[in-house]
Amino acid sequence: MPYIDSHCHINFPDLVNNIDDVLAQMKKNDVQNALCVSVNLQDFPQVLALAERFEHIYASVGVHPDYEDEVEPGVAELVKLAQHDKIIAIGETGLDYFRLTGDLEWQRERFRNHIRAARECGKPLIIHTRSAAEDTLRIMAEEQAHDVGGVMHCFTENWEVAQAAIEMGFYISFSGIVTFKNAVQIKDVAQRMPLERILIETDSPYLAPVPFRGKLNQPAYVKHVAEEIATLRGITADEVGDATCENFYRLFKTAKKM
Repeated sequence: MPYIDSHCHINFPDLVNNIDDVLAQMKKNDVQNALCVSVNLQDFPQVLALAERFEHIYASVGVHPDYEDEVEPGVAELVKLAQHDKIIAIGETGLDYFRLTGDLEWQRERFRNHIRAARECGKPLIIHTRSAAEDTLRIMAEEQAHDVGGVMHCFTENWEVAQAAIEMGFYISFSGIVTFKNAVQIKDVAQRMPLERILIETDSPYLAPVPFRGKLNQPAYVKHVAEEIATLRGITADEVGDATCENFYRLFKTAKKM
């Protein structure tokens, strides 16, 4: 049964330095595609190079809200970089009020620029939100993010936030956190979600699922996310794999089915 890791960072040193083994483990565990997500423009060429080198790897372009001391990406620049065939999304972008404090208006403006770029180039958004759900949803609505849709990645919010995002045409992606014993709220959302709006991811090299919690994460482990969701919903991992693969291709329309 194939799976797709809809969000990883295999360009980060711990993974890219062992890329042949990372890809071999993906194949061994039936992970047919992975989306390598950009977090800043400085490292974007490495992200794109991986996507160009390997047919089953896709990429995004964007600047993560945690990266404070970056040259702000303009709409035109993001649109230009997104023209490449292997760039299937804009992001990751969004808001994070957990790690940074003070006047974060720059973060909100960066988020708006990403949404505007996504609407201009017609590619979906990859949205990160932490301790900022209200502002995230407000800006998504104000900037008409529903025109392109996207995914709320590594979802950690409640069902009400998930519903609001779904109503704007967004998918909800679950990471290894859903396998953690104390992740009660996330497990609840995973049970309630329409299956046709679920994606799965690793966010590797972070957030390794049980039974690898605390170790280096990699795309091969995304099947454990699928298995946990299957258990929560009383269905098979194959059903979760089938659905999330179809959902991936439905959202990221420029990705070619393997």
